[in-house]
Amino acid sequence: MAAPIAASEFRGRTPPRQRPRRQSRRVLPGFGLTLGYTMMYLSLLVLIPLSAVFIRSLGLGWNHFWEVVTTPRVIASLRLSFGASLIAALTNAGFGLIVAWVLVRYSFPFKRLLDAMVDLPFALPTAVAGIALTALYAPNGWLGRWLQPLGLNVAFTPLGVVVALTFIGLPFVVRTLQPVLEDLDKGVEQAAATLGASPWQTFARVVLPALWPALFTGFALAFARAVGEYGSVIFIAGNMPMKSEIAPLLIITKLEQYDYAGATAIAVVMLVLSFALMFGINALQSWARLRHGGQ
Repeated sequence: MAAPIAASEFRGRTPPRQRPRRQSRRVLPGFGLTLGYTMMYLSLLVLIPLSAVFIRSLGLGWNHFWEVVTTPRVIASLRLSFGASLIAALTNAGFGLIVAWVLVRYSFPFKRLLDAMVDLPFALPTAVAGIALTALYAPNGWLGRWLQPLGLNVAFTPLGVVVALTFIGLPFVVRTLQPVLEDLDKGVEQAAATLGASPWQTFARVVLPALWPALFTGFALAFARAVGEYGSVIFIAGNMPMKSEIAPLLIITKLEQYDYAGATAIAVVMLVLSFALMFGINALQSWARLRHGGQ
């Protein structure tokens, strides 16, 4: 049996050549090809249709365009669409956080059934949701007959619009917060409690800062979904001009009257306002992420 070679015998020798590592094969093609497919796909689905809306509205001229979008009926519909969407998204941000917290942190009977019910607005046709909400909150409905004596008229009022938009936007907040809550380390909460923090202080200073980015994302998704909602709103809103008429319905009305230029003008205003609000929400989301990362 050969004696082991001493380490001193290797001193001064040239180390053996190492074989060059093979470049790992990429699952997808290179950057240029995938970027090209991405831009083509987005152009066909998003950029070209939106550009067509802007180009069609240019045929009005600035003066006519301004006259169309500043009429009292258009302003009232835009105010209702964006105002109700904002209220519904804020409501979902608060109650969606509670629902996500209960589904992640607690165990109780029929938990899976409740978790599946959160996705119901995704699967349910919006027209069916609108009919169901109208039957529920109408003056002779199951809940409406008890709310009307209290002075709360939900169906055929702006409040009904908020209820419908809240219904369709809840899953966006819950499903955005659930993975973050599941990955949140409970040891940090226990450490805060050990240091004497109350449950409210632990939630406000430890848990909530970690949830801010996801909460802003869910809020933005719920708001964007609510702004363009049509099917679930037209049944419960009542569609009364200057009172409960939403902007998407007014666009449909313009199209039925063959006023394509007026419809595209309202659509352009909605696009610009939606983009500005979404840009602001994304800026707040980035600020919250950077602030949390710096702590």
